[in-house]
Amino acid sequence: MSFYLAAKPIFFSVTEGFSRINHVYQSPDFQRIISDAIRFLQNTPAQKMPPPEKFDGPGVYQIYCTANSGIYSRFYKFNKTSLQVPIYIGKAVPKGWRQGRQYQDTNRRTNELYQRLREHSKSISQGEGLKIKDYDCRFMILEGAESSLISTLEAALIRQYQPLWNTVIDGFGNHDPGKGRYRQSKSDWDVCHPGRPWAERCQGISKNKEELYKAIHRFFDELESRQNV
Repeated sequence: MSFYLAAKPIFFSVTEGFSRINHVYQSPDFQRIISDAIRFLQNTPAQKMPPPEKFDGPGVYQIYCTANSGIYSRFYKFNKTSLQVPIYIGKAVPKGWRQGRQYQDTNRRTNELYQRLREHSKSISQGEGLKIKDYDCRFMILEGAESSLISTLEAALIRQYQPLWNTVIDGFGNHDPGKGRYRQSKSDWDVCHPGRPWAERCQGISKNKEELYKAIHRFFDELESRQNV
């Protein structure tokens, strides 16, 4: 077993007072790295959902809707010629990530990102009112040391784009809670798009579908106002 030892501090002292400025870390290099990674993602080739070939690695992804009918038809004007406005942003972390074990076996190849996009494709195919042909994706693979950026990049992308299925209609990325946990409510997404078998087992009191649809229309009104469409 190996242990990581932090570099020795230049000095060691305990102060009685407190000044917040002594604890604030800022780095222009950090923002440059995030901006560069986002530019890379936006320039990756778009793929249909699900991706046509299996591939290895964890990473970050964006899903886009190009439907020209139905509740999400207003995405069409933004995404018909180039994918500009994602409907959902997510991540797929390497196995052992939470315990810091992702670097231990460098020869082990896994496909978390591919599998996550496959799961999402299945959810869209099962969801009422949705057609998988109307959904595309972009993704970037982050492996090795770069995998440490996955959660940070996902958060930065969500802040930048405020995707509908991340901010207004929650629950698209949910998994089956498992036996004994079906007392919980259906997610907003499953109320709007019933069809996932496990979600139909949820017994809690869910939100009103009409109110959620109104929230979707408000989202588009605000989006079009910001984009001057």
